[in-house]
Amino acid sequence: MLDTNAIDTRGLNCPLPILRTKKTLAEMESGQVLRGLATDPGSLKDFPAFAKQTGNELLSTAEHGK
Repeated sequence: MLDTNAIDTRGLNCPLPILRTKKTLAEMESGQVLRGLATDPGSLKDFPAFAKQTGNELLSTAEHGK
């Protein structure tokens, strides 16, 4: 079973979701999984770009509602 952490950045606008994610990832160990929630529309593009830039693996993304 994967060791999963969660971060809730709903209601925050760019760049705060990425900054909070970066801070949380720095506190995690290799192999752990971070599950994030965001409402900022830019997050759909920001998180894949952030993962690629930092060498982290993005397991999936999903959009619910608007």
